[in-house]
Amino acid sequence: IVLENFAHLVEKIIHKTKLKNIILTSVGELLGMKGFLMNFLLRKVAKKIPKYNIPNFHKFSEVISNKNKKEIKNVPISLEDVAFLQYTGGTSGTVKAAMLTHKNILSNVLQVKEWLGSQLKYGEDIAICALPLYHIFALTCNSLTFFNFGANNILITNPRDIKSFVKELKKHQFTFISGVNTLFNKLLLEDNFKNCNFNKLRISLAGGMQVQKSVAEKWQNVTGNVLSVGYGLSETSPAASIDPIGVDKFSDTLGLPLPSTEISIQDDQGNHLNFNEPGEICIRGPQVMKGYWNNVEETNNVMTSDGWFKTGDIGIMNEGGFPKIVDRKKDMIIVSGFNVYPNEIEEVAMLHEKVFEAGCIGIKDQEGSENIKLFISKVPHSNLTSQEIIDHCKKNLTGYKIPEFVEFIDEIPKSNVGKILRRKLRELKNE
Repeated sequence: IVLENFAHLVEKIIHKTKLKNIILTSVGELLGMKGFLMNFLLRKVAKKIPKYNIPNFHKFSEVISNKNKKEIKNVPISLEDVAFLQYTGGTSGTVKAAMLTHKNILSNVLQVKEWLGSQLKYGEDIAICALPLYHIFALTCNSLTFFNFGANNILITNPRDIKSFVKELKKHQFTFISGVNTLFNKLLLEDNFKNCNFNKLRISLAGGMQVQKSVAEKWQNVTGNVLSVGYGLSETSPAASIDPIGVDKFSDTLGLPLPSTEISIQDDQGNHLNFNEPGEICIRGPQVMKGYWNNVEETNNVMTSDGWFKTGDIGIMNEGGFPKIVDRKKDMIIVSGFNVYPNEIEEVAMLHEKVFEAGCIGIKDQEGSENIKLFISKVPHSNLTSQEIIDHCKKNLTGYKIPEFVEFIDEIPKSNVGKILRRKLRELKNE
């Protein structure tokens, strides 16, 4: 089933697939006269529907009314069948399709429901959803879990428009808000945000990327609510761990594993490491994907024979059993034989009052050695020099972690859900 807005894309790839039936629908197909007008505007005035040629397609409205008297077969579905092909974000390279089964999704809904349930009131909650519903975080947490609680989800269609976002927030006494670190940071920078009504806000949940301590502390000061962290990936449906809800301060960790979930820090040989030893974060539980669609090689690279999923994230586990992410394995910089993690450099840079956002990468010199380059987006109307940044880093970082190069850019490149795209920073470096 595809929206006609994207039918031209199906036309381009249909010869590569085994599709037998294609059902097309439109934005206004089931909305009567109002829908007719919407479709007319989209097709003829705004011209938002590219031309396409798909022979023998079926109209959605005709299929559900069965006007063509075609036989619609009941297909048996089991918990092990694929529910979604959830495409990974591709922030570090190739996009892959994680096969999430009905069991994966239902398990994660129940896990998250159990974890958050003590702070939710059935039928009374108002949840702010600032991530697109095709993103696994919003899909499982907002669309499915909060639907299960009878909550009212407020969809923010363009969270990049911060002024309009805050204007919408002011209309609601919201009890839950989810997002990523960059989104919370932008909200805090908007003067009117502090005038929103936070009296009923019980859960602020951040995921999708590393949450910086400076952002979490500012969030709590403004809203009076602790910024809780959820950790997971598309491959884990997504939640694997969440901070305990109802605590009085930011944990600066990834929280605790959800029910029926194991998290282990392992070395490259699959050995379980001790407390505070950095290694790869590995996850095992009912929410872990079946594998990657049509990609056995990549599946075998990340799934072990005993069921562990290797996340590609470097982390540690403290004595309390709380994992903490250090960085993506692929983003690690090696300076004079020492491992340097970009997240740490970025977080230190963000402590400077004139820094709005930061992105860090490693660049190789002619001899093949790596040096640290830091990209900075300044707080609007502030004056800041490269030397100020380097001096600031010298006060907070070990010598080999000090950036060799600092470059100021208008905005740190991010994905459509707010994750920093270091591969785009590498492209900027090469321009």
